[in-house]
Amino acid sequence: MPIKIPAALPAYDVLTREGVSVMDEDQAARQDIRPLRIALLNLMPKKIQTENQFARLIGATPLQIELSLLRMTNHETRNTAADHMQSFYRPVSDAWNEKFDGLIITGAPIEHLAFEEVNYWDELVRVMDWTQTNVQSTMGVCWGGMAMINHFHGVRKHLLDAKTFGCFRHQNLAPASPYLNGFSDDCVIPTSRWTEIRQSEIDATNGLRTLLGSDEVGPCLVEDPAHRALYIFSHFEYDRETLKQEYDRDVAAGAPINVPLNYYTDDDPALPPLNRWRSHAHLLYGNWIQEIYQSTPYDISKIGT
Repeated sequence: MPIKIPAALPAYDVLTREGVSVMDEDQAARQDIRPLRIALLNLMPKKIQTENQFARLIGATPLQIELSLLRMTNHETRNTAADHMQSFYRPVSDAWNEKFDGLIITGAPIEHLAFEEVNYWDELVRVMDWTQTNVQSTMGVCWGGMAMINHFHGVRKHLLDAKTFGCFRHQNLAPASPYLNGFSDDCVIPTSRWTEIRQSEIDATNGLRTLLGSDEVGPCLVEDPAHRALYIFSHFEYDRETLKQEYDRDVAAGAPINVPLNYYTDDDPALPPLNRWRSHAHLLYGNWIQEIYQSTPYDISKIGT
């Protein structure tokens, strides 16, 4: 079954060209089926790129998905055209009375700030609490995951002396987890962050379980069953060129940056990068959608009750 998104959304043409099955509102209305309602709270500056990345992954499952795009209510983006935001995004404050089967809270390039210094932190706290009554399962990605694990468990993010930047091998620490169904014993995951979550602090917290972790860069995927949440501190959703774009941007700006490790062929930025994480990315998000499908009530109004 396809993912349901507006026909005018740029992701519609991108996914169609890639062979991902998509449908618009008129097509969806002709099917007698309740789609899974998945919301994307997009905190990234490049909104369209992020929409494409997540729509690609959740749209590759055999279930019909209805994707809703949400933004923080009073935060103005400077990197995406105002007409795009007005056409396709709703403020999260419009959704307080709605129920969703799944929610993705993306990362945000604000790691250097304490959580309480973020200008939309109070509303994001309300969003995280709202997930406990209105969302069946939540995925917090990178900074979004760090915000959630901090809010619900007090686990801190720690600033790093240098940016963790590249593709790092992670071990499968929970082969029996349904979220890792089909995973290899290890996998490569793109990582780009100035902060870390420490495994020792996760181990000292009741109710958390690390599913994927790395000796080099620490925990990656953490399950929080009590809050029906997953926290991922790296970027399975990244395209082949995403780390290259970040590297080229910093080089052009004269910012201190290392060549992303284990990303370019022979670690040579003059050569094309390799995407070695795509299959595991589809597995993870497909497994997440499958778990939602098996646990969410058919009557969506009963979510959270």
